[in-house]
Amino acid sequence: MKIFVTGGCGFIGSNFIRYILKKYPDYEVVNLDALTYAGNRENLRDIEADQMYQFIHGRIEDTKTVSDALKGTDMVVNFAAESHVDRSIIDTQPFLMTNIVGLQALIDSVRRAGIRKFIHLSTDEVYGSLETDDGCFTEETPLAPNSPYSASKAAGDLLIRACIKTYGLPAVIVRPSNNYGPFQYPEKLIPLMVTNLMDKRPVPVYGKGENIRDWLFVEDTCTAIDTIMHRGRPGEVYNVGGGSEKRNIDVVKKVLSLMEMGQENIEFVPDRPGHDYRYAIDYSKLKRELGWTPEVDFDTGIEKTITWYRENQWWWRPLKERLSGESKGFWSGQG
Repeated sequence: MKIFVTGGCGFIGSNFIRYILKKYPDYEVVNLDALTYAGNRENLRDIEADQMYQFIHGRIEDTKTVSDALKGTDMVVNFAAESHVDRSIIDTQPFLMTNIVGLQALIDSVRRAGIRKFIHLSTDEVYGSLETDDGCFTEETPLAPNSPYSASKAAGDLLIRACIKTYGLPAVIVRPSNNYGPFQYPEKLIPLMVTNLMDKRPVPVYGKGENIRDWLFVEDTCTAIDTIMHRGRPGEVYNVGGGSEKRNIDVVKKVLSLMEMGQENIEFVPDRPGHDYRYAIDYSKLKRELGWTPEVDFDTGIEKTITWYRENQWWWRPLKERLSGESKGFWSGQG
């Protein structure tokens, strides 16, 4: 099988490629990535020499490059996206260009190539915010995005829905909850926290840290995509959740405890505009229809994550140096 992956040098994409090549040594993976600030070839440097892996530097808007790369492809998995809420609040344009205009260009290329299945990675943020501690997002929950980022992802989901209905596009939309794990760009809460604490710097937390997220270890996301890729039904939407709802402040305290550091390292900062209160994912459809459940509980996953960042300073230190020159609003620590 030949799989065409877009955005494969990013956080989830690079973990997915490594997972696929390890599990299916006879699969060929072609990775197209624009190498924007969060796309890093170092994420996959250990597999660069793998004969079943090919990297192409390019954008999904470049239909000539994409069409050439799609020849002989069985499936497409699209991770290509601008994906940080804080950055979308400061500068919306890149999110519209990649997540809407670029996605439509990719869809058009996929249609012309006659691909068997198109897997699109969306987000639970398209559902908006749960304002109480009860209830969960299901695949039938209306889309109600509250940030420029989530609005651009919701628009992309609607474009795919339209192409499924109009053209019979064999697409599947995957909406995972908050991912964490190795190779996550250090502007997001958990890697920012771990790396800051390693450097004896404070951990910025929005407001009082009361916002709730459902945390999903990235390896579980990869197994979910694998399951959907092979057995998911075209035309469907699948939620992927970790079953690990936690307030941001409790995540911070957990990391502090594991790193044997005190709460004096917390720096509360002004809340960001339109900050969603709670995300909670009902993944019972994926469990019922395809038999998938997350395998890594939060306690195990967070320990693995801390260990990885401790052992791979070669990877994150250059990225933190780049971030240090940017506005703090870009990386105040929430996804």
